[in-house]
Amino acid sequence: MTMLSFARDYADSGISRFHMPGHKGVPLHGMESIDLTEIKGADFLFESDGIIAEGERITADAYGAAATCWSAEGSSLSIKAAVCILQRYFGRPVRIASPRNCHRAFLNACTLLDADPVWLYPDRPRTMLCECSVSPDEVQRLLDSDDKIDAVYITSPDYLGGLADIGGISAVCRSHGVFLIVDNAHGAYLKFLGNDIHPLTLGADIVCDSAHKTLPVYTGGGYLHISKNAPPGFVQLAKPSMALFGSTSPSYLIMQSLDLAARELSGSLPEKIRLCCERTARVKALMAQLGIADISAEPMKITIDANSAGYDGNDLADMLREDFMECEYSDTGAVVLMMSPYNSENDFLRLEGFLRRLPKLPPKDRISEAGLFALRPEKVMTLRQAMLSRCERVPVDMAEGRICARTAMSCQPSVAAVMAGERITADIIKILKKYSILEADVL
Repeated sequence: MTMLSFARDYADSGISRFHMPGHKGVPLHGMESIDLTEIKGADFLFESDGIIAEGERITADAYGAAATCWSAEGSSLSIKAAVCILQRYFGRPVRIASPRNCHRAFLNACTLLDADPVWLYPDRPRTMLCECSVSPDEVQRLLDSDDKIDAVYITSPDYLGGLADIGGISAVCRSHGVFLIVDNAHGAYLKFLGNDIHPLTLGADIVCDSAHKTLPVYTGGGYLHISKNAPPGFVQLAKPSMALFGSTSPSYLIMQSLDLAARELSGSLPEKIRLCCERTARVKALMAQLGIADISAEPMKITIDANSAGYDGNDLADMLREDFMECEYSDTGAVVLMMSPYNSENDFLRLEGFLRRLPKLPPKDRISEAGLFALRPEKVMTLRQAMLSRCERVPVDMAEGRICARTAMSCQPSVAAVMAGERITADIIKILKKYSILEADVL
């Protein structure tokens, strides 16, 4: 029995609902009749042994995981749980090496668990906020120089579609006896390309997927995967770690969509994903012919380098809206377009038409961010010390020399311009303004 069939049977039974939710199945938006809570037969997310457990097993089989836990709170919950698994496994606060393009969920996990991130700086400074690709050699050098690191945390794909060499990094981590966690929020589909490049396959110990980003899942649906090569204790620690941070009222609508997606992944969905990637490749080829740069390495994502085409990225996003297209994300330099098998052929044709009509302009000078990313901000205190301290909010122009109290970022992409506990400099203020962060919390 699927979760959806259980919910429909329950809705059709005519039973009196003396339980949550308060709508009692009465249609207001239209989905209320199958929106349930943890009643008998519906299973319990963090102690699953029924239909949820069956759906999770099907998902784990599809990904080749030792275990997969569903999340009704996206990768944000999975990331916090991943850090918690390490903390509980070692029985002490852990030290995790990460590039600085990590999502706020990782920073929140480190704050709550008093984990100590060690920032992994690439040899080539990044030029955009979301970008921060590190090589296996750079990971190797860090681990050679610091034998107190417990794990490496990599964001791949990043928000702009950059892909790290997860296979190479995982080999380096294994050689040093260090665990590898991958925030694969944008890459749940990478398992099903024919050429399997999912981080779990490439050697990561724990992988966090946002199923809703690229699969037919309601917003908030995600996965926490545990590798078959990870210590057995990781599987036992997964559910308790999810429960520590997760809501006791997970959405059954989200879980029903996760259940249906799991069954689709063992059916026709992988072929649909491959066809979507082929169709996206045709758009990428057209862009190359037109001289419009795509800086995404992902096969199901296009990131237009707006500046090289002569545009501000936010202005280009507005032009797309005028042609009835909404992007995933834009900033002054780039526009991110995310595809899925559920985009229609008309969607692709509309995009191709827009690209063909786009007036050709001289390249626009990119506002350089190298000033920030070439330096290494001064760390004055830990994330936890800063985030849990009393603070005041000031205009960023008044923040120079002050210690950042709340990690400053815009949403999206929820990537920090400056970390809590670091001293704010003039260069950092330039980046804050670039991303429309005009106030900062400081100690």
